Amino acid sequence: MKIENNQLLRFITSGNVDDGKSTLIGRLLYDSKSIFEDQLQNVKKISERKGNTEIDLTLFTDGLRDEWEQGITIDVAYQYFTTPKRKFIIADTPGHVQYTRNMFTGASTANLAIILIDVINGVTEQTKRHSFIASLLQIPNAIVCINKMDLVNFSEDVYNSIVEEFKEFAEMLSMKDVRFIPMSALAGDNVVEKSSRMEWYKGEPLLHTLETIPIESNINEEDVRFPVQTILRPQSEICQEKRRYIGRLGSGVLREGDEITVLPSGLTSKVKTLYNLDKKAQEVFAPMSISITLEDNIDISRGDMVVKSSNTPNVSQDIEVMLCWLHNNPAKPRAKYFIKHTTNEQKAIIKEIVYKIDIESLEKNYQSEGLHMNDICKVKLKTTKPLIVDLYKKNKVTGSIILIDEATNETVAAGMIV
Repeated sequence: MKIENNQLLRFITSGNVDDGKSTLIGRLLYDSKSIFEDQLQNVKKISERKGNTEIDLTLFTDGLRDEWEQGITIDVAYQYFTTPKRKFIIADTPGHVQYTRNMFTGASTANLAIILIDVINGVTEQTKRHSFIASLLQIPNAIVCINKMDLVNFSEDVYNSIVEEFKEFAEMLSMKDVRFIPMSALAGDNVVEKSSRMEWYKGEPLLHTLETIPIESNINEEDVRFPVQTILRPQSEICQEKRRYIGRLGSGVLREGDEITVLPSGLTSKVKTLYNLDKKAQEVFAPMSISITLEDNIDISRGDMVVKSSNTPNVSQDIEVMLCWLHNNPAKPRAKYFIKHTTNEQKAIIKEIVYKIDIESLEKNYQSEGLHMNDICKVKLKTTKPLIVDLYKKNKVTGSIILIDEATNETVAAGMIV
């Protein structure tokens, strides 16, 4: 497969705490010469101040003062770098269990997940948790990096045993492409350059794999979904231009003359004109910011959705969602929450917890009650007005929701419609 230059690859690093995620990213940036000179000098000074004789690679990503002091990642740290073949956005997600919620932020737009495993600890519960979340979020590619191989004298047998253990677990997940790389992020083995100390490994180092792995688009190109954000009305009676409906095209391709339906009202019309920003266009495609006019003057409000009449989503007040509870405070029984779905915001209640997922075994617990931080579960929601939804696996834009506490305005949960 031919790889286009300047493609953008978004990926996350995940795994247990102290598996070496920040070190890996630091090594990747340092060895690929993607560090600015002033940043490099600053990190050298901080490393010396901490008493390190070598550069502390974690400082390239652990940008918060609390993280430097504690030696951990407590937030999602983003890094950007470019090679002649690709552009990259890295999300370094936290390893502690209490920060699992942050992985949803970093993984929501990722094309690939790097799952780090400490060769000494092997496959842990947090490894399984992050792998399950990556699978749940439909991330199509995964690279399992078995790190700190220098601690086991670069043993092929130890590496193979961990690979088999992960493969056995991954059979229960929906990962399409899983690759394995043995490495030492601290020493640089198999990160940017191929290691001479693991000649038994016949694959490529991490950077080469990142540059050549096929990128699968996470945008649905078939189903037209246009959530209306705002309406631009004619400024005077002299101006005869019809109302423009403005927003970001969530998925699909829209053309002049297409027959459309506005949901939830069910009113129909045809597309008269299309604009990409202020320029007229014959067709537009996701994820463009667009405005449209219709042949008919019909009642459309923020939160409504324009779709092709031949291809409509579900409209319902009862939806089933795979939910991750993000907040320190547990869910309140039968409490009302704001539900945010595309440009639509209304109230909803959690009617029922169908089951929770046991991350260790991936078994479904139908007897569990209550929702606490990091719980992953299937729930039934009831909304005050109908939502226009697709399944998450079919369309990420119209298949995802968040819940917001109406008293504090804090986001308490993120979910995927199933």
